[in-house]
Amino acid sequence: MTDRVLRVANASGFYGDRLSAMREQLEGGTVDVITGDYLAELTMLILGRDQLKDSSTGYAKTFLRQLADCLALAKAQGVRIVSNAGGLNPAGLAQVVRALAAELEIDVTVAHVEGDDLRPRAAEFGFGDALTANAYLGAFGIAEAVRQGADIVVTGRVTDASVTMGPAIAEFAWGRDDFDQLAGALVAGHVIECGAQATGGNFSGFDTVGDLAHPGFPIAEIAADGSSIITKHVGTGGAVTVDTVTAQLVYEIGGPSYLNPDVVAHLDTVQLAQESKDRVRISGVRGSAPPDTTKVALNRLGGFRNSADFVLTGLQIEHKADLIKSQLTAALASDPPDEVVWRLDRADTADPQSQWAATALLRCQVRDEREAPVGRAFSGAAVELALASYPGFTTTAPPAKATPFGVYRPEYVPQTSVPHRVILGDDTIEIPVPPLMETTLDPDRAADVPPAPGGPTDRLPLGAVAYARSGDKGGDANVGVWIPQSSPDPERAYAWLANLLTVDGIRWLLPEAADLAIDVWPLPNLRGVNVVIHGLLGDGVAASTRFDPQAKALGEWLRARVVDVPEGIAL
Repeated sequence: MTDRVLRVANASGFYGDRLSAMREQLEGGTVDVITGDYLAELTMLILGRDQLKDSSTGYAKTFLRQLADCLALAKAQGVRIVSNAGGLNPAGLAQVVRALAAELEIDVTVAHVEGDDLRPRAAEFGFGDALTANAYLGAFGIAEAVRQGADIVVTGRVTDASVTMGPAIAEFAWGRDDFDQLAGALVAGHVIECGAQATGGNFSGFDTVGDLAHPGFPIAEIAADGSSIITKHVGTGGAVTVDTVTAQLVYEIGGPSYLNPDVVAHLDTVQLAQESKDRVRISGVRGSAPPDTTKVALNRLGGFRNSADFVLTGLQIEHKADLIKSQLTAALASDPPDEVVWRLDRADTADPQSQWAATALLRCQVRDEREAPVGRAFSGAAVELALASYPGFTTTAPPAKATPFGVYRPEYVPQTSVPHRVILGDDTIEIPVPPLMETTLDPDRAADVPPAPGGPTDRLPLGAVAYARSGDKGGDANVGVWIPQSSPDPERAYAWLANLLTVDGIRWLLPEAADLAIDVWPLPNLRGVNVVIHGLLGDGVAASTRFDPQAKALGEWLRARVVDVPEGIAL
């Protein structure tokens, strides 16, 4: 077994992330590979709309800005760059990258991975009028491109962790049945894929990580056995701790079995340890054969939407809300929108000492397949009430135009039906499907939960005991909750948490989820619990009418709920 490690540095967690991250990773210390994740379900919709205007687009243009700044430096250091910035048009991006390299007079070999785009076969698969239809590919195409000498590999819709797994597969010559090694790299890739979220960004314990003015981006040092160390460059902001890594590990997951086209990683086997400052070891990850299907992310144009936020101040908030509702409903009666959603958020207080403390917000959101009922008709009707409605009438913004929205849904197709190709110069390399795939995966079983601790209790926020991280998966929301390393009694605290966060407990703590399907998965090895709330986000972020359409703050709401906390376990 070789002692060599592969240092994989992330330089983008989403389309719009810090442009300087690639240069920071190259200049901050030694790395072998720079990766970038630019794609999300919403991003695919944005790129699809871009292509409606110009078929030559469909890729993440900010990646090119990073390359223009950093390509010479990466070439001089012998650093490979692997990115899914190709989006809907990896071939087009590869061509533009070659042109950029020629303009800069830098000799690089560029490969791209394709096959994920199933739009031409939408009718075959019953996808309907899909604007985008992209299957999630695995990492072995990237690995082959690296083996063939590519300096830059751009892909379409591969799994987020594939950009990390692929170079590791090539480096250590892992085979298709090296499931534990593949699973270890999958977990490492999942931890670093969202950039600074692994180094203290969006972290419940943000006040414990020091300087967050400019947090460093994460690095995974991957070993031949699939274990890894998550770290960052010395001197950069933020921190890498067991808790910051746990926060990203439980982000946007489901049950303990984390599915990927190449392997299933069993998250209930993950072991985390703080090896030294800003160095967290991930080990013990067990893997098994992947499923014989892969997910397809579908987006279609759902129509148009608009909104208005009415500011209600002082007394009779409910009566004022009823008045504007009845007035606007009457004004739209001749051609009402397909969907009208009202939401009243009460931030007002008794005897307010400031105007803001006297204020509530009433939001009206409208959607329709047609633009007319939610465009000028809606905005005009809202503003025309300005001098004829409740006292103190005002809005947070002027009337707006209707904007198109998309509807997301996942589908699943056989891996054997999805092509997976590497294009390198004039050569096309076909990547076969895994030789061993499971038709029926064993269902996840919830881990045994220790008995709840007894004794005296205090009324405290849940966040006085636990940290949380939440996010979206299409129309579903996930929130991972865990006991931090600073807990004075972590075992007792976990026993309390695991008994609190049952399905019924979540329905009580989060009333908006009371009528929805909920999954709860204890993760004893992380002293945590993962919760999936199905349908909380409706048709996904692009169509959601929620105030927090990606559920990014759901975990912080949960932590704010006041519960009975046994004495001796609060932070």
